[in-house]
Amino acid sequence: MDLNCLNTIDCNQGAVRAVRFNVDGSYCLTCGSDKKLKLWNPYRSLLLKTYGGHGNEVLDACGSCDSSQIVSCSSDKSVILWDVTTGQPLRRLRGHAATVTCVKYNEESTVVVSGSLDNTVMCWDVKSRQQTPIQTLKEAKDCITSVQVTEHEILTGSVDCSILKVRFEEWEFFSHDGQCILASTADNTVRLFDKTSGEMLGEYTGHKTDDMNIESAIITNDNYILSGSITGDLWCWDLVNPEKANKMLHTPNKVLNSISVHPKKDVVLTACVGSIKLWGQHDEEEQPPEVA
Repeated sequence: MDLNCLNTIDCNQGAVRAVRFNVDGSYCLTCGSDKKLKLWNPYRSLLLKTYGGHGNEVLDACGSCDSSQIVSCSSDKSVILWDVTTGQPLRRLRGHAATVTCVKYNEESTVVVSGSLDNTVMCWDVKSRQQTPIQTLKEAKDCITSVQVTEHEILTGSVDCSILKVRFEEWEFFSHDGQCILASTADNTVRLFDKTSGEMLGEYTGHKTDDMNIESAIITNDNYILSGSITGDLWCWDLVNPEKANKMLHTPNKVLNSISVHPKKDVVLTACVGSIKLWGQHDEEEQPPEVA
C-alpha cells in the first residue's frame, strides 16, 4: 500500500509526543514537550486552539465522543479535562505517583482511563465532581505505556506485561473488527495476536525501535499494519503477507514515534520531532468546515 503525503504541519511546540485524530477524523490533537496541547484542522494546516495548563510535557490526549471535551496527561503526574471551545481546563485529576503516559475515554466518554509509570491504571468518573479515581488497577508488574478501552474491558501495555497477561514491551492496538491485538515490542518486531486465544498470527520486521516507545497501528480496512521507526520512516506491511512491505519517509534519521489512524478512512497521521504529516490517497483528502 502506497500512502501519499497530503500535508505537513510544523507544530511549533517542541517535540511532538503524540498525535491523535478526534472521534470522526475531522480534526487532530498534538501533544508537545512545550507543555501545550493543540487542536488542528490537519487538512488545511489550521491551528484552532491551544490548551495550556500542564506543568510539564504533554504525552497523550483523547477527544470525547461528542468532541466537546478533551482529556490529556503529562509528565507532571496529572490528567486534565478541557473544554474544547473555551480552551479552559474543567478539572485537574491527581492520583498517580509518577508520569501519566496514556489516557483514553470509554465509549460514552463518562469515564477516563489513565496509565502511568507508577505501574497503575486509574479510572475517573468525569461526569461527577469526584476528585479520586473510582477504580485503581494494580495488576501490571511494570510501567504502563499504553491503554485501550472497549465496551467491556481495558487492555494495557507495559514495559514487562499487560494486565491481560500477554507479553508486550511497548504499544498495543486493537484491530477495527475487535478480534486482534497488535503489539510493538522492543526487539524491532510488530506482532499480531488473536485477542481471544493469545495465538500469534503474524510478525512484521524491518523497522527499528531501539527500546523506544514507537507506536504501531492497523489501517482502517484491517488489511495493513503500520509502524513508526527511529529512522523517520512510516512502515506499511500487508497483514497476510508480512514480507510485502513499503515505507514512507517523514523526516530522515529522526524518530517517528506516534501514529493515528482515521476512524473511517485509510488516512494516517504521523508525528516526528516537531512536525506531523497527513498520509493517504489524494482522492481521500477531506476538507471539513472550519470551526471557531
